[in-house]
Amino acid sequence: MNSRCPLSAVLITRNCVGSLAPTLAALAFCDEIVVVDSDSDDGTRELALAHGARVLTHEWMGFGPQKRFAVSQACHDWVLCIDSDEVVSDELRAAIERELEAPQHAAYAFPRCNRFLGRYLRHGEGYPDLSLRLFDRRRANWSDDAVHEKVVAPGEVGRLSGDLLHHSEESLERYLEKQNRYTSLSVQRMLQRGDRATVGKLVLSPLVRFVKFYFFRRGFLDGMPGLIHIAIGCLTSFLKYAKLIEARRMTKP
Repeated sequence: MNSRCPLSAVLITRNCVGSLAPTLAALAFCDEIVVVDSDSDDGTRELALAHGARVLTHEWMGFGPQKRFAVSQACHDWVLCIDSDEVVSDELRAAIERELEAPQHAAYAFPRCNRFLGRYLRHGEGYPDLSLRLFDRRRANWSDDAVHEKVVAPGEVGRLSGDLLHHSEESLERYLEKQNRYTSLSVQRMLQRGDRATVGKLVLSPLVRFVKFYFFRRGFLDGMPGLIHIAIGCLTSFLKYAKLIEARRMTKP
């Protein structure tokens, strides 16, 4: 008899039918799967229903608010939040089920292994990429950030073994488009906080990032995909501050 705490898997989706099937299949161990969809028209909703998910439609509010809403729709207090292109590995599933027999923390993080240009990244920025995705919603929840949202949890966060496999197979063009959107959203938040960009941040932030992840975090061991992944990360750091400088100058009288 399974004595663990009941668990709800929670996803937000929009037009992700191409990656969703293995994600849902790996969540079969959960007591329910809740999918909150934002007007998909590619069969995402139908695929989720075919896998036994409870599907709700909700207009897009930004990543943090959308995920908070999705968590609120779960039947159980313990929730596992997964993206539509992520797959829970067998080792991670076993670790989750073991821990939920007698949880010691309000929230748990585990490694996320990113697949980029056909290769799983095991170093640099790509790994371990610890992700806090399992939590008791009575004590923890997503922040309200529109982008770069995070789970805010009290006390010490537990850590589980086993990888969350990130199976994004998007092209470099689409990946760069997404990074461009993310930097624009980040600038909006920085403006609200009153942040300012300096020449030092503009120049040094990408350089420090490259040295940290390519050399100290041994990103060079991931070959060409690792180099490209880190280089794009440095570019987004540069663009974030460049866009902030532009936004500041445009708002000057």
